[in-house]
Amino acid sequence: MTNAEIVDAAPAPAAIPVRDEDGRLTDSFLGAVEAALAAEDRDVLLALVGDLHEADVGAVIETLAEDERPAFVRLLGDAFDYTALTELDEAVRVKLLEELPTADIAAGLGELDSDDAVYILEDLDAEDQAAILGELSYSDRMQIERALDYPEESAGRRMQTDFIAVPPFWTVGQTIDHMREADDLPETFYELYVVDPGFRLIGAVALNKILRTPRGEKISAIMTETRHSVLATEDQEEVARRFERYNLVSSAVVDEADRLVGVLTVDDIVDVIQEEAEEDMRALAGVGDEEISDSVVTTARSRLTWLVVNLGTAILASLVIALFDDTIEAMVALAVLMPIVASLGGNAGMQTMTVAVRAIATQDLDARNMMRVLRREVLVGIVNGVALSILIGVVVYFWFDNPGLGMVIGSAIVVNLLFAGLCGLLIPITLDRLRVDPAIASSVFVTMVTDVVGFFAFLGIAAVWFSLPF
Repeated sequence: MTNAEIVDAAPAPAAIPVRDEDGRLTDSFLGAVEAALAAEDRDVLLALVGDLHEADVGAVIETLAEDERPAFVRLLGDAFDYTALTELDEAVRVKLLEELPTADIAAGLGELDSDDAVYILEDLDAEDQAAILGELSYSDRMQIERALDYPEESAGRRMQTDFIAVPPFWTVGQTIDHMREADDLPETFYELYVVDPGFRLIGAVALNKILRTPRGEKISAIMTETRHSVLATEDQEEVARRFERYNLVSSAVVDEADRLVGVLTVDDIVDVIQEEAEEDMRALAGVGDEEISDSVVTTARSRLTWLVVNLGTAILASLVIALFDDTIEAMVALAVLMPIVASLGGNAGMQTMTVAVRAIATQDLDARNMMRVLRREVLVGIVNGVALSILIGVVVYFWFDNPGLGMVIGSAIVVNLLFAGLCGLLIPITLDRLRVDPAIASSVFVTMVTDVVGFFAFLGIAAVWFSLPF
């Protein structure tokens, strides 16, 4: 049976479920997409994916084989919404763009909001960016180039440059007529911005207020001062925190001269919050900006650095153990129990460190409350240490029939959990003061301290205890 016959024999596109009850793309749907691609049947492919949300189209692209992705975009032609590329992993998006004609990419980007176009272009090489920008209209090119001039992960990179700005002396009626007649309005907007003749931001008016106000009322009478405007060079994480704190739906973006240059909306900020959370989570595990679609070489390189650092800290812990080789030879049970002390301390330290790193990121931990939090972590370490020491002491007593050994490991656990609480808080704070990202570097050093302190406390207390004349 030929590919065309397979497509003809397949169920009608409308009858094929796109996602299953768990939200995954169904095998039948993906099979139909692949069959349409193999048969180069644009009509069937368009019937399958033409009405999908861009997020679902992005998911389809990521499930396709690498050589099928460019064919998918080419077959859809001008029906392909390039917004779907914003839903792809960076590695997949860059590789796909490299396979597509520059003119086609430029035509697709010209239909997008400026923030989406910038998001797609910013990961490309400067040469590829220049080639695509050269195919755009002058106005589109200027908007995108201006956004790309702002620092990475800044508000300027995320902002939309399409917005509605009106003078304060306009009436509500004039403003409504302008919105009805203008053909270059943004696709979605929540506020109108009020500017002076120099385009400096004066205030903002919410759409609901426009609709509820008589036509003859002046904009200056109903506008509110924009207390939460954003500087274009401001870090996107700071902006996201402001949206969260003040429950913003949109915010004006201004330059150093307080001129209105763009607008940020909550859908952009949701993406920022997700990206920053993922970045912190990956950093805590020492995997950098790794994506699931990255190659073996890229993934191995991103993980190797901190594994090498971890190797160094593990050697340091081994040197501590070597100091007590005579003690271990005298009682083999110490070697059996050592991992328990180190493991408990490591886990306790990671618990405190995770809370501390997140509190630093959200600015909930600062000089004003640091001592209070430090006292809390010390007390938590002591309480948990005592509880666990009693539990393990009883276990060791019945396991080895040695009450002294139970006392030794119980004491070591109290000491290690106390240090775990201290270093789990103080290491991230210290790294933050040194301008080093605590999310990236904290875990290695916390593990080192809990291992070294745990082994030293356990073996040191054991050496002293069993040398006593009783």
